[in-house]
Amino acid sequence: MRTAYSVETVRAAERELMARLPEGALMARAAAGLAAVCAGLLGRVYGSRVVLLVGPGDNGGDALYAGARLARRGAAVTAVPLDPERLHPGGWAALRAAGGRLAPTVPTRADLVLDGLVGIGGRGALRPEAAALVAAVPVGAPVVAVDLPSGVDADTGEVAGPAVSADVTVTFGAHKPGVLIDPGASRAGVVRLVDIGLELPPAPAIEVLQHAEVAALLPTPTASSDKYRRGVVGVVAGSEQYPGAAVLAVAGALRGGAGAVRYVGPAGDAVLARYPEVLVGTGRVQAWVVGPGIGAGREAEVEKALADRDVPVLLDADGLRALDAALVRSRRAPTLLTPHAGEAAALLGTAREEVEAGRLAAVRELAGRYGATALLKGSTTLVSAGGVVRVNPTGTPWLATAGSGDVLSGLAGALLAAGRDGLDAGSLAAYLHGLAGRRAASGAPALAHEVASALPAVWRDITA
Repeated sequence: MRTAYSVETVRAAERELMARLPEGALMARAAAGLAAVCAGLLGRVYGSRVVLLVGPGDNGGDALYAGARLARRGAAVTAVPLDPERLHPGGWAALRAAGGRLAPTVPTRADLVLDGLVGIGGRGALRPEAAALVAAVPVGAPVVAVDLPSGVDADTGEVAGPAVSADVTVTFGAHKPGVLIDPGASRAGVVRLVDIGLELPPAPAIEVLQHAEVAALLPTPTASSDKYRRGVVGVVAGSEQYPGAAVLAVAGALRGGAGAVRYVGPAGDAVLARYPEVLVGTGRVQAWVVGPGIGAGREAEVEKALADRDVPVLLDADGLRALDAALVRSRRAPTLLTPHAGEAAALLGTAREEVEAGRLAAVRELAGRYGATALLKGSTTLVSAGGVVRVNPTGTPWLATAGSGDVLSGLAGALLAAGRDGLDAGSLAAYLHGLAGRRAASGAPALAHEVASALPAVWRDITA
């Protein structure tokens, strides 16, 4: 599992380690790892042109020391300081001794640009002087960010103004949330972690599941399994106007391993025409999926599902309208909310732009306010429950297509019915859905039903 830690936690771990090491040893470790990544990107270091954007803090020091290592290997290294009077003294001395030089402006040509302007302690928008240096980066030059791109909030991924767009981010000791969560994640490029020996606590700020954890959590039938042990999903979805939502939610549930799917709603003919395995009508279920395409005026069906406090419920789309927080909080079984940014904004009483700019804060507030698991869909899908936040690492922009969210809802519902809690059901569903989207698209437009059809293949890939 990949993890990320807050700035406060990383700083505390750095202080503890520095107390045990010779002065400058920790920065030397960071600079060595940073220089190695830069050398790998350059391929041929000798004769290459490297530009350092240097801030006044330790971030700038890391860039200067890494630049000195590249200069000793024959690179022509130019440091452009944000403030020439506040250069890291040791870093500048090392670069100068290796043959590096200072320049007042960013050169127009570079084979590599190293962003060491602002470190993990930076907050808010870049100062105008820093923003001007970022704007002057030569077009086409690969950019490597030191610890995180300048202008990105390390704890939240928020971007308050101009920011560096890196091709690679070399982060030290631990991942920071800001390089994993959009909008910051889209500025980070490929993230490379350099181990500098930090001892970190067992409870991270962010978790990122990978294949091994997903494989261990996926339900597997046994010889004694029947359809009820595997889980029956009740689907309240679709309407005369949106019958396809019912079909797609059912598809996600069936492809998500449900023992059976019970459909309740006006689109039964459309569902049976596509999936004759489906049971139509009320009856025993182990989880409910409520909301995709039901339209307005069906709040009673939402409340009825929530009123059965011992059966897990997933609410999506129209099922999130006029949601009663007190009713949700009173439930004993898991409740999983799966809004996109616009729906989350309505639930929180804020603007969509605020949710998109502060995704981490939004998903935490949703989970806390409703006492539920919140799955916030988007370019970075986040799942939060009980103070834990997971970032989904899979997906593709091609998943932004009609009906894709309906498939995700059915899939997550099947995992709830199989006995997974809200956090695991939401995380597993997002992971599988993202991989299925990639497989279905393969670099070209994909339809929602194709995403559902790809689920068995990615399930096999993970468990194999």
